[in-house]
Parts: sequence; C-alpha cells; structure tokens
Amino acid sequence: MLRKLLESADSEIRESALNTLVSTARLRGERTVLAGFATASRGDGRLTIFDCEQGTVLSAATVARSEDGLLSKDDSVNRAFDGLGAARDFFQQVLDRNSIDGRGMGLDGYVHRGVDYNNAFWDGRQMVFGDGDERLFTDFTKSVDIIAHELTHGVIDFTAGLEYHNQSGALNESISDVFGSLVKQWSLKQTAADADWLIGAEVFTPGLGADALRSMKAPGHAYDSPIFGEDPQPDHISKFVHLPDTDDDGGVHINSGIPNKAFYLTAMGIEGFAWEAPGHIWYEALKASNPKTQFQEFADTTYEKAGDLYGTNSREQQAVLTAWAEVGIRISALAGGGATRRRGVPVADREKDSLAALRLAEMDDEAGKIEVELRLNKSSGREPAHLKVTAQIRNPLSALLIAHFGLCVGLTEILSAQVKTLIKDVGALKGKR
Repeated sequence: MLRKLLESADSEIRESALNTLVSTARLRGERTVLAGFATASRGDGRLTIFDCEQGTVLSAATVARSEDGLLSKDDSVNRAFDGLGAARDFFQQVLDRNSIDGRGMGLDGYVHRGVDYNNAFWDGRQMVFGDGDERLFTDFTKSVDIIAHELTHGVIDFTAGLEYHNQSGALNESISDVFGSLVKQWSLKQTAADADWLIGAEVFTPGLGADALRSMKAPGHAYDSPIFGEDPQPDHISKFVHLPDTDDDGGVHINSGIPNKAFYLTAMGIEGFAWEAPGHIWYEALKASNPKTQFQEFADTTYEKAGDLYGTNSREQQAVLTAWAEVGIRISALAGGGATRRRGVPVADREKDSLAALRLAEMDDEAGKIEVELRLNKSSGREPAHLKVTAQIRNPLSALLIAHFGLCVGLTEILSAQVKTLIKDVGALKGKR
C-alpha cells in the first residue's frame, strides 16, 4: 500500500510514504534479528505507555501512563493503554497465555512516534504508534485490532517464529490478523456473524472511500480508491501472487488473504464466538508450527488440532476441512498422502536465552562488509556468550541505508543466512542441534 503511495502525484503523500517505508524497514530489520533470540522473562505483564513527542528515538520518550498512574489527558495515550490491556487480557483469559512471551512480559507502547508516521509496529520489544498524516491515515491507536495484530507478531516470535517472507510470512501476517480481529470481537462480545472482519477500519481518513486495510471476510475488497488503488489480496490459492522478497517480503500482506478467508469461513461454519473453538484451533496450530511452515502444513495442522480438541469428524473439524477446501487447499491426510511436518527449534529452547547486546562492530564500505557483535545471556547462569557474525553487503542501497539510518535497516536480506547460522551455533553451545 505504501509503495502505491510512492506513485502519487502529490509530493507530500510521496514524502510521507517514503519516510514511513524507511522507518518501517529499520524497525522490521530489528524485529527480525531480535525474533531469532526471542526470550521470555517472568513478570506480571505490566503496561507502560511512553510519549515520543514526535521524536524517533524511543529511549528519549517520557512515561505518559503506567499501571500505577492516573488517566492521561492525552487520548492517544489512553487508547494505547486500553488497547494493549485488551490484548493482554484476551491472551490471558481466553488462551491462558501470560502476556506475549507466556511469562508475563511487560508491555511498553510508544505513541506520537515521528511526524506523519503512517504505521504502527511491534519492533521485537515494544509497540510503536504513529499519528498518521491526517490525510490518508489517522492515529493508529484508534484501532484495537491493529494493536492486537502487532502484539500477535510478538506471540509468533515466541512460538513458531514464522519467517517473514513468502508463505510463512503471509501466515505470520494472517495469524496476526486473526487474533487482532478476535481481540476486537472479544472486547465487543460479537459473534462471528456480527463481526465486521475488517482490519484497521478506524485508521483511514474519512472521505477516501477506503473501508479498511484488509477484509478477512472478503479479501480483495477492503478498499478501492484512486490513491490506494484496488485491494490486491487473493481469496483462493489459485490466485496466489508470486513476488520477490524485495516486494512486500514476497507478498506477505497480500497473500495473507488466503488463510484469512479460511479462518473466517471456519468461524462462520462453527458459528458462535470466533475466539472460542476457531481461535483455540488456530492458537494450537500456531504453537505446533515452525519457522518455515507453509499454507499446506498449517492447514493440515489446524485440521489435526480440531480433531484433538473437539473430536474426529466433529463439527469443528469438518468446518476446518470445508473452509480450507473453499480457498483451494485440500487437507493432506484426506488427499491420499500424509502431512509433511518440519519441526523447528522447540519453544522451550527459544525461551531460555536472551540477547543482551546487539551492536555494529565494524563496517567496511569499500569491501562491502558489515560485522555485528552479539552478546547472549545464558539461562543457566554461565557467563554470557560473545559471538560475532560478518556479512557481505551485495546491495549498494542496503549499505547506504545502514550508513545513514542505522544497523537494522535491511537486516532481513543482509543477515538472514548469517543469523540462521548463528542461531545454530548458539544451539551447539547449549549442546543441542
């Protein structure tokens, strides 16, 4: 969507979109690295909201509201506080999950980030909210489903760790949409039939003729306007959009429409409250997934979990089967072959160690190399492990972005292979492969 805005004839729209893209690239790169070292720390899930006052350095933000504080005079602060609280309470009360990491991780939110920042983002440690430019988007704290969507990215980091590109990335986006919508439905006590199934409907500036960022009920029909163009999401696997990783990370925000539609159809088939049976099935399937899980594998797992939770050939399992069939994905166990299940790093292992430090150790512009130093805390109490990884920067633009905007810009592309190797090395240090 932001790339579409770069084509606008309005220079202010183009500039706002470019600034948002650059900032989001940096934050996403940081989230990608930190997700590889997703760590749980015991706590009570306390909420704290910080005010960036239009700045971009989060460490300079001031506390605006906490669990012990009073209601703020700033509506954005209060909406962020309430939205984070709703998501935390949903995971605790509905799914018996203690905050994002399952161990009471504190939830920090940063409002008024930057000027005209058209996004909200989970950066691997905290939530960041832009105010929007008031032309195309409004304050992102107004959408509880977006808040819950972003926090679900954190839950995914601590469970399956779905890689953020192509089908696994589209699943990452879809599952975040699923629980984003469920938090809103749970807060409003809506049934599946009563819900609007829209994501971010509140953030579009009135008068644009755009309904929402995405529609889970009708992918491809969330918006249609001269500024944004037509919603490109497919609703069937036959319409899957093949894109390179350089374009929306392989279409993660586009192809998420396929599993989104499958969840909507499952909820409608089961009826009642979608956060009950459908939500539990998807949550259990998420926990059983791994970083490289594809659509077919996830569909097979939801079918399996529906049977485990509600019985073989139960109404719930049949609803899952029918829903995936309607988006063109047949369950493997019923199509003449067993499901192929690839196991990733066990959740217990992912939650033991913590990333103590991440810094740029050295950058050689002429040689096109970057060296990153990481310090890893060990849960066993042993001395922290000091590790270094060197990557070759093949893309001149990536080198330029790192030089001007910081270490984490473009890390998804630049360090992905090296970080995977590093994670394996960490496993070896623990005596596990």
